[in-house]
Amino acid sequence: MREIAVARTAKKAAAPAASQETKIDRPPQPQRFKASKEQMLQFYREMLLIRRFEERAGQLYGLGLIGGFCHLYIGQEAVAVGLQSAMTVGKDSVITGYRDHGHMLAYGIDPKVIMAELTGRAAGISKGKGGSMHMFSVDHGFYGGHGIVGAQVPLGTGLAFKHKYSEDGGVCLAYMGDGAVNQGQVYEAFNMAKLWDLPIIYVVENNKYAMGTSIQRSSAEPELFRRGQAHRIPGMQVDGMDVLAVRGAADVALEWTRSGKGPILLELLTYRYRGHSMSDPARYRTREEVQDVREHNDPISHAERELVKLGVKEDDLKAIDKEIKDIVVEAAKFAEDAPEPAPEELYTDVLVGSY
Repeated sequence: MREIAVARTAKKAAAPAASQETKIDRPPQPQRFKASKEQMLQFYREMLLIRRFEERAGQLYGLGLIGGFCHLYIGQEAVAVGLQSAMTVGKDSVITGYRDHGHMLAYGIDPKVIMAELTGRAAGISKGKGGSMHMFSVDHGFYGGHGIVGAQVPLGTGLAFKHKYSEDGGVCLAYMGDGAVNQGQVYEAFNMAKLWDLPIIYVVENNKYAMGTSIQRSSAEPELFRRGQAHRIPGMQVDGMDVLAVRGAADVALEWTRSGKGPILLELLTYRYRGHSMSDPARYRTREEVQDVREHNDPISHAERELVKLGVKEDDLKAIDKEIKDIVVEAAKFAEDAPEPAPEELYTDVLVGSY
């Protein structure tokens, strides 16, 4: 009997105390951005530029003019355009993973130098040495392009620390995919960001499949905007196929971070039409699924409907499409005609440490 009593006492002592859930301060619910006709036309142009650029990049990859890995952004255009239209170039910073062409275009970087980088030319934004996955532009506050899954998240947290330390009023926008949220370094970064209330917006572009595994099969908590709660980071889930919903969320998130309240996590529900990379046949989903999204939830078609409501004619939309196609053709020609880097370029921009 004594043994039973001791066991009961030990069990009672080991029982956890009743937890008290900490209330997390949260921003107001975002509203769809009320765009003027001119603003909506600008959103449309930028999304269409990304779409046509990526389609052309896919063609150049097929022709062997782009080597290595190539991850296209087709289908996710509203995310980059909606978010980065609210950012201030030269003041804020952006960092992302390897699916980076669309983010660079949304930041107003010249399509010519992006395409030249894809094709490994000296005129590329990283002198042809970064390629598809590692583009970079300090002048624009664009810090990559990173090939390691989730590696950009702690780096973005460092950029946010720089903004706070220098008191420059800047905010870092750090993108990641739904596959990256299961990386341990992401949560180490979350902890530091909230501990110091750093001005950073963490963005999860949830295109539902990571490399090829459904989010339901890989994540115990598939609602990814909740992933910051343990670190008292508020989260919001946003329709990433609606550029106006994205821009509305961006305004709320920027207000939150600029006011000194620390990090915030946005989950953008989006979809990629192509495979994870150009080498991915995407057999893990049906053609019918992809076609259903294209027909009923495409971000560019969504924007076209908004423009029609604002009085834009179909002929005007066709003229814009032709204009964008001409820009992309010119960018591709520029890249194809540009020379490759000189051999000695291999030895520039190399950091050497001594021990």
